[in-house]
Amino acid sequence: MDDQGQDKPPTLWQMLHSILAAAFGVQSGKNRARDFTHGKASHFIVLGTLFTLVFILVLIGLVQLALHLTAR
Repeated sequence: MDDQGQDKPPTLWQMLHSILAAAFGVQSGKNRARDFTHGKASHFIVLGTLFTLVFILVLIGLVQLALHLTAR
């Protein structure tokens, strides 16, 4: 990728990518620097909280499904 637009804030998709990468612990230094330089902390906090809630709900759903399937 070229370095055009490095002074722009990250897009929604870039923030989602950063949150997913951070959740798995594979965030690149370039993206981390972009996030800290041009991103707003409040956006990452909100998206990170939403990601965590969705992740927990998916885990609960999978456990419920497994329990339902084993109870037959």
